[in-house]
Amino acid sequence: MPINCDKPHLWKTDIQASVDLFNTWFTKFAPKAYRETRLQTTKQVQEGLLMTRDLTSISPKVLREHPGILPMLRMATCPPLARDRLVGLAYAKKSLVESIESGKIPIRMTEADLAENLKRISGTIAKMLDVDIFPWLAVKGIASKEDRYRASTIVADRLCGAVSDPIVRNAQEKRQLALIGDYLSKRGYRHAQHPSTEPLQSMTPGTYGFRMAVVAGEPHKVKIPVDVVVQPKKPSADRVPVLIEAKSAGDFTNVNKRRKEEATKIRQIRARYGDTARFILFLCGYFDSGYLGYEAAEGIDWVWEHRIEDLAKLGL
Repeated sequence: MPINCDKPHLWKTDIQASVDLFNTWFTKFAPKAYRETRLQTTKQVQEGLLMTRDLTSISPKVLREHPGILPMLRMATCPPLARDRLVGLAYAKKSLVESIESGKIPIRMTEADLAENLKRISGTIAKMLDVDIFPWLAVKGIASKEDRYRASTIVADRLCGAVSDPIVRNAQEKRQLALIGDYLSKRGYRHAQHPSTEPLQSMTPGTYGFRMAVVAGEPHKVKIPVDVVVQPKKPSADRVPVLIEAKSAGDFTNVNKRRKEEATKIRQIRARYGDTARFILFLCGYFDSGYLGYEAAEGIDWVWEHRIEDLAKLGL
């Protein structure tokens, strides 16, 4: 039975809960310098939202009065816009955009030329706003304090992405694996690495292993890395263990770059072990409806970290 892939009516609530969980962890454990920068940037984004009436009033007037908010506005679109991409899409002058992002309005540009460029820039951004981040825009509603804060942290993450430390990603991965291991141990499972030289189906019931190289593909064999491999106490009829990929993300942009990798993995796994093989994602962080829809279409299901008890639906 599907766990979450067939329940799109729950996705929005789960996405918000997942973002909140990641933000709570990140704020507590991220490196001090990055955390301080992120918190300050979040405040600046919140101020930008207020300046634009929660992005309902992105106008040439706003850019004239508050030119320094343009980098924030670029990160509020779907997809986020690099400076040169905004220049191209808005048919704007690059020197103008660079000047605005430094917090200045050029004084040598004619009034008519300036007005036209600002109109195209603000119009382009307004058309491309990411409604997954700013849900009140889709329903033409009013942003709550919680909505505004959540959206601000997402945009701040995008702005601060260049200084992200790999240590944060590694720590998050270790934490996820430890969480799964703790869940399994409390239910009587034993950690025991299954030898890669032996058939996967011969894995001992009631055991699990981390970071295993699983043989997949047919007729050509390939070894693919799998974060967690669990053989239920009562194995399935084909005796293929449950394969779990732990995934976390600190923004909505990068997850879509890797979704094809998971699609390739499940095809290779099912080519060797059949369509009943279970390849599950364990998600924490920023995974939007576009990502979830893609995975569901590929036949991939997932368990949210904030609802880890769903692992029981896999017979674990």
